[in-house]
Amino acid sequence: MQTQAQTATQPVIEVEELVTCYGQQKILDRVSLNVEDGEIMVIMGGSGSGKSTLLRYMLGLHHPDSGCIRLFGRDTRTLGGREWTELRKKIGVSFQGGALFNSMTVGENVCMPLREHTRLDENTIRIMSRMKLEVVNMAGYENLMPAQLSGGMIKRAALARALVMDPKLLFFDEPSAGLDPVVAADLDKLILRIRDAMQVAIVVVTHELESAFKIADRITVLDRGNILMTGSVDEIRNSDNRRIRNLLTRTSEDVPVDAEQYLQRLTEGAD
Repeated sequence: MQTQAQTATQPVIEVEELVTCYGQQKILDRVSLNVEDGEIMVIMGGSGSGKSTLLRYMLGLHHPDSGCIRLFGRDTRTLGGREWTELRKKIGVSFQGGALFNSMTVGENVCMPLREHTRLDENTIRIMSRMKLEVVNMAGYENLMPAQLSGGMIKRAALARALVMDPKLLFFDEPSAGLDPVVAADLDKLILRIRDAMQVAIVVVTHELESAFKIADRITVLDRGNILMTGSVDEIRNSDNRRIRNLLTRTSEDVPVDAEQYLQRLTEGAD
């Protein structure tokens, strides 16, 4: 039985020895990390590093081949459908492209989680959705359609929807992708403000170095399905790991080609 002190310090997310494969291809190889309550953990890496795959597994969209993930102390391998539904009410997700429903107004998009998962009356739902639009500086835009919004406004409307259930854990998938530097900087400030105001744990998946260094409490660097390092912004900046240095300096790396393996791939399955 856990003591009160143990419960208070339990990480919001615990990933232990996570292994995932697509067919014969190993995508994540014994990945382990913790996310503490109230911290911003940035997961970064190059294309194909496995960071988006890790996000999907933390959201419970796939089951690991081995290892485990615990959210709020619950082993996700043991959760049934109803238990997952209840757990996900504590989680907000801001998707890369916003994922707003184009047939709904901004206000209807933000209201949807409350209509789906609560028994609140419509007046209360509208008030709560407007409060969250205020938080993300989108007051007065609830009657617009997503097609009428800029890229930055879509991101903020999606964030309002992710916040409307007052989650304890918030995920961002490439929040700055496709935004100009000024809008991206405003979104970074908004993420920090939300963390401080709501005391919510935040996981951000990104390849944007400037954004990562601005918002992160800790950074986990993924490379080819392996964790190279988890540390503070200064620790990552000062790392002497060659692959981390290449990522930070945007230096390409030549991949050696094994002639025999290359020929085998070309001729595999051929008569």
